[in-house]
Amino acid sequence: MSKSRYQAPRGTRDILPEEAGRWRWALDSFAELAERFGYGQVISPMFEDLGVFLRLGENTDVVTKEMFTFQDKDPKTPQDLALRPELTASICRAFAQHRPITPWKVWYAGPQFRYEKPQAGRFRQFVQVGAEIIGENDPAADAEIISLAWRFYESLGLKHITLQMNSLGDAETRGVYNQELHSYLSSKAESLSANSRDTLEKNPLRVLDSKREEDLEIIRAAPTIQEFLTTEDANHFELVCEELNSVGIPFVLSPRLVRGLDYYTRTTFEFTADKLQTAQNAVGGGGRYDGLIEELGGPPTQGIGFALGIDRILLACEAEELDLGPIKPLDAFVVDLTGGSQATQITDELRANGLGVDRSFGNRSIKAQMKVADRSEALFAIIVGDDELEKNEVTLRDLRGDGSQERIPRTSLVAALIASIEGRYSE
Repeated sequence: MSKSRYQAPRGTRDILPEEAGRWRWALDSFAELAERFGYGQVISPMFEDLGVFLRLGENTDVVTKEMFTFQDKDPKTPQDLALRPELTASICRAFAQHRPITPWKVWYAGPQFRYEKPQAGRFRQFVQVGAEIIGENDPAADAEIISLAWRFYESLGLKHITLQMNSLGDAETRGVYNQELHSYLSSKAESLSANSRDTLEKNPLRVLDSKREEDLEIIRAAPTIQEFLTTEDANHFELVCEELNSVGIPFVLSPRLVRGLDYYTRTTFEFTADKLQTAQNAVGGGGRYDGLIEELGGPPTQGIGFALGIDRILLACEAEELDLGPIKPLDAFVVDLTGGSQATQITDELRANGLGVDRSFGNRSIKAQMKVADRSEALFAIIVGDDELEKNEVTLRDLRGDGSQERIPRTSLVAALIASIEGRYSE
């Protein structure tokens, strides 16, 4: 087969039916759980004013080199726009614009876009689910948002997830720590990797994310932000940890966890999949962002949230050999040997009664139609030939059991098929 002239752009791919069924399983699981927690869905634009995302931090990779940006087509006042690289900023913009009653508990699902090197579980168009609580500073809110993410992993059957926790303190604490960290790392600059030396001058905190061998020992000996937390910040974090302990959610303290966006304050967390044999094993994370909404034109408002990557989560499910939410098989396949109109009528009637039904086209032979029926993995075949049509009957054949079949009145088809399906699932 010759290669198609056009391919999906680098860093993107087509999600075909079997894999799409797994995606839908994960997305539906998250939606059901989030709404059980009292969160309502927000659907945001896929692109925003560029300024919304510039608030993520002037030295953040997302801002400096990963955004897809463009101008709209207004010839007089063109607006600088960007495909959204993440959704927290969009949610905060929506809050600043609409000013809903707080606490505002919302969830989302959808694609994000970042220009970065594609690798396992990382694409330039990728889907995340997430949730935010805006307008609440209670440590119990931090614990709840973390609990929602943890229970989602549990609902999928994942058992090898590690929750890492840290506190970044308030903006003042973070500023003091940045200076101390910069001073320490500068004294070790000759031993740092070239990438970390470059990062050091932009954002010392991001050096702590390095996984390069030459940086690890220096990072291990670096001062931690816990040494600089105010009493209020330390108490807040302690209460978050107590809340998680009270509901049996395990975690490890990770004093060098900083996450990749500059807007985080206080509680910061990340989930890693221990079965993924790669350095890129993060499957989600988030934190508190108490100054972001104010920067977007809203009133001073606290917030906390997370985003979870569906690609990596499904890879983690595969690594743990979990059943990835197979697509429910069709209930029946109609085989029409009388010209096709019976298939049209029967499939319509059965679908109207909530059953999953398919058919073939082109007035094919019974052998060809039965081959398609078997390939469809339908539970039963409904066969209509000239004799059945004359007697107002159909033949109901078991395709996934012993192959038995029976003639039934056409008027009893819906009830008979439902009873047969129920019998199959009760076996």
